Amino acid sequence: MCGAPVQSQTLPSNVDTEKETVITGRVLAADGQPVGGAFVRLLDGGDEFTAEVVASATGDFRFFAAPGDWKIRALSSTGNGTATVSPTAAGVHNVDVTVAK
Repeated sequence: MCGAPVQSQTLPSNVDTEKETVITGRVLAADGQPVGGAFVRLLDGGDEFTAEVVASATGDFRFFAAPGDWKIRALSSTGNGTATVSPTAAGVHNVDVTVAK
């Protein structure tokens, strides 16, 4: 069976954050509550689709990407939202996305 990897804020032990760029965060409603099950998309600097994951029950998501300009778009029954992040080097880069109708 094929599916998205389990999403959480905790990185697997084999991830070397000195060499890898990780974009992680949570999908949140306007009241700050986590939104589970949202479709979270990673778009490049030209708004081109790069990847998609499903947020965990606690709203967590994670992408492995290269340094650069990225847009995170969350789509859910609670609403939609967008955030940007521009990592310049390897490491963990956190960005939360607030969704609203």
